[in-house]
Amino acid sequence: MTIAPHADTKAAPVPTQSTYQNRVADYWNAEENPVNLELGKIDDLYHHHYGVGDVDWTVLDEPDPDLRRGRITTELHRLEHAQAELLAGHLGPLSPADRVFDAGCGRGGGSVVAHLRYGCHADGVTISAKQAAFANEQARKRGIDAQVRYHHRNMLDTGFATGAYAASWNNESTMYVELELLFAEHSRLLRRGGRYVVVTGCYNDTYGRASREVSQINAHYICDIHPRSEYFRAMARHRLVPVHVQDLTADAIPYWELRRQADHLVTGIEDTFLTAYKNGSFQYLLIAADRV
Repeated sequence: MTIAPHADTKAAPVPTQSTYQNRVADYWNAEENPVNLELGKIDDLYHHHYGVGDVDWTVLDEPDPDLRRGRITTELHRLEHAQAELLAGHLGPLSPADRVFDAGCGRGGGSVVAHLRYGCHADGVTISAKQAAFANEQARKRGIDAQVRYHHRNMLDTGFATGAYAASWNNESTMYVELELLFAEHSRLLRRGGRYVVVTGCYNDTYGRASREVSQINAHYICDIHPRSEYFRAMARHRLVPVHVQDLTADAIPYWELRRQADHLVTGIEDTFLTAYKNGSFQYLLIAADRV
């Protein structure tokens, strides 16, 4: 089987961005949050999302302050990586001949996880030039830059070839864009039968309108969290048929319970997430859909 040329065969176009998207790009170009950087330094896998799974609470019993901080950091990173692996596990089956698309790739950890699992080629896209440069340098250091590349482009209008991808995903990045435009681009990029996966926070329609906590999260991250129902409506309009839906809310709570006790990593939003999850106004979902 002949592998299609990598997406970056020409000079990357300057992303077309709205005023809001320029604000988002400025935010991520300036971002140096320890909760992203310190965790990534553990194994050079930089994730820009949260974690799922049971916590090893013994990390809080460490009496030495420096060792305690290190153990907490390692445990939070383990939970983040577990979330990345969970998402990647829903992309397959894939082969080294396949290409995958990481929309809103951040500093690139998700693309590396997919490549290491399947041997596939990966294209990550971010509107932050700084993130793209950082991620490409990490791929070069790993010696996988021929297979894993990152692009300073808009995930709503990538310029990549139609039907070129076997799988694509968003990991906590859909709240920065309009879902109609996003799913139209994923549908265009995926081949027939290709798999799309999203992990996202969304507000619970049955609760009513967005709660105060959801509004606070929006303000904190300069984002616009969508209602749960809109994901399914927009997918249906763009030939993306859900085959697996998983409510990860209960699995996400332990991560936030630990993170709020990590004095060196807290950002001030931890209690807001926990309140929103526990009062039912906010949910953490994984949705896998096939392109038909």
